Amino acid sequence: MLPLVEITATGHGRTWSGERFIDSAIGHRLAYLGHETTADEQRQRTTIRLGDPVTGLAADITLTAFPGTGVLRSQVRLTNEGDTPLRVENVSSLAFGGIVDSEGSLDGLTLHWADNDWLAECRWRQADFRDQVVPLSRSAHGHEGRGCFERYSQGSWSTGRHLPMAALTAGPGRAWLWQIESSGGWRYETGEREGAAYVALFGPDDAHHQWHQVLAPGEDFTTVPAVLVGTRAGGLDAAFGELTSYRRRIRRDHPDHASLPVIYNDYMNTLMGDPTTEKLLPLITAAGAAGAEVFVVDAGWYDDDAQGWWDTVGAWEAAPNRFPGGIQEVMDAIRRHGMIPGLWLEPEVVGVRSPLARTLPPEAFFRRGGIRVTEHGRHHLDLRHPAARAHLDQVVDRLVDDWGVGYLKLDYNVNIGPGTENGTESAGAGLLGHHRAHLDWLGSLLDRHPGLVLENCASGGLRMDYAQLAVTQLQSTSDQQDPSRYPPIAAAATTAVTPEQAAVWAYPQPHFSTDEIAFTLTGALLGRIHLSGFLDRMDAQQSALVRSALSVYKGVRAQIPGALPFWPLGLPSWDDTWIASGLRGSSATLLTLWRRAPVTSGRSNAPHPPHTHGADDGARTITIPHLRGTRVQPTVLYPAISDATADWDPANGHLTISLPRPGTAVLLRLGTDPEGANQVE
Repeated sequence: MLPLVEITATGHGRTWSGERFIDSAIGHRLAYLGHETTADEQRQRTTIRLGDPVTGLAADITLTAFPGTGVLRSQVRLTNEGDTPLRVENVSSLAFGGIVDSEGSLDGLTLHWADNDWLAECRWRQADFRDQVVPLSRSAHGHEGRGCFERYSQGSWSTGRHLPMAALTAGPGRAWLWQIESSGGWRYETGEREGAAYVALFGPDDAHHQWHQVLAPGEDFTTVPAVLVGTRAGGLDAAFGELTSYRRRIRRDHPDHASLPVIYNDYMNTLMGDPTTEKLLPLITAAGAAGAEVFVVDAGWYDDDAQGWWDTVGAWEAAPNRFPGGIQEVMDAIRRHGMIPGLWLEPEVVGVRSPLARTLPPEAFFRRGGIRVTEHGRHHLDLRHPAARAHLDQVVDRLVDDWGVGYLKLDYNVNIGPGTENGTESAGAGLLGHHRAHLDWLGSLLDRHPGLVLENCASGGLRMDYAQLAVTQLQSTSDQQDPSRYPPIAAAATTAVTPEQAAVWAYPQPHFSTDEIAFTLTGALLGRIHLSGFLDRMDAQQSALVRSALSVYKGVRAQIPGALPFWPLGLPSWDDTWIASGLRGSSATLLTLWRRAPVTSGRSNAPHPPHTHGADDGARTITIPHLRGTRVQPTVLYPAISDATADWDPANGHLTISLPRPGTAVLLRLGTDPEGANQVE
């Protein structure tokens, strides 16, 4: 078995050298010193104290379990109780082993992980465990292998390459799903050890994130949290359900999680960073008439610079040339139409041509090697510095108190690299320190302005981690502008974020066909609607189709915060033609199905071909196990014009759905009573 905690420190490496971070010398030496358990109705917390007799390093690992669930949360606190400084290079938040299939083998294990990229978020992949961790005949060599399967973040986009989560499954029932809660660097590894699979979860480390932490005698360091979900039945769907419930437990309470207002945002495929009073007023009128409840003025509202706004941001003052009557005229118009005003903000950056780049002290910015860091025309604030924090406090308080803003879209469009070196600290330690200060700052905003809604965005979903999502209310899932490319992102987003926090763009346009308008709107109806598009230019029929979608959403949104996600066709591949995702609620099951036209990927010999599920004849039969044996009525909720047909076989739990044309989608309700519209046979 693995040690409870794996720790590498300079001068104290590993007992078996290789790419793995397990088998550390300190981890091997850690001895049990005692434990303490506390419990209430919500959770049981056990802290196990370990000690290294050589260095004097103490490790307190706190394991939190939630009664009635298969969730375990772990965090480690290191304290140097020795006589000399210790330079820690990595420390696990959670390490566990002994994973085998029902036959006691590794051959039946499947590995699941998620690639993540700009415009292509939440792309889950799977492979046989033995395809990634090959058998090496340990008995012939007397040693374990030196390698492992690993994924890790790079720079300040925590999910710019992969999601900080993955899973192992064994057959249709067993699953081990994990999540690392870090915005400041993370890494996981899995491999073979002593005939079983192991998993080790880490925050930032020296090899991948330029992180190390020098602990002088008496100093301590606490790791980022990590979570393990284990299920014996239900496989990945059940594990993601448990993880969804856990995420709801740990996040900050906020009324937005229950009210789920419809958000119109002027950016995507619409004004694209070029808002003016003249352009906004018709959109405000149309959005209010459609049923939107929040109106967000996105990027560009501060742009009055002939050379462009990108490298001048930082002061966050309204541009007079864009708003001749003042931006308050726009804010007032939003309120008159019954909506809450919102604004886009990118608080952590200051443009190189902004006056703030010269007036704020040098220590308020990220620096490496004594030089201020610059990336894509921006400097980066270090929110541990009081001047940086005071500046942003003043900005947000002005927007909320003086302008009446109730929603802030907080974006983050640069990857600043490994971090900042403040004095002798490592760059990775500086990045983690900044992010912890950033989370504290976000919490302080909500303390002062409890009704304020904060959206977490980083060029879409490039910081989609539960360090930030435990504080912020929404997550932008993508910047994807092609509605035919969005379905696999929208369907898989609930693996990374709770449905009520998953903001999906719906951007109907007056030049779209009826099918295209319904297609883009349907994909957002089981999460959070980010409505956009030139609604003011639509004809009566198109406007009615938009209003109908928002009306349907308002009818089902009360079910979303308590529902659990599932994927009856499996997690989607990028080029799948048929995609399905659903929410399992207490009173009904809601299901979205997309039928896309075949997507040409341009790849030959693709290692992960699309899920074709047989010939594409316009119909699919899918299994919904939790409804097997139940007589439910399939009801089309949206679109009202749908010519979809559905048939339910209760004995086998089979739903046969027909979507006659590619490029169409439908939202179904499966309930014991025929609520909704357009009941189908």
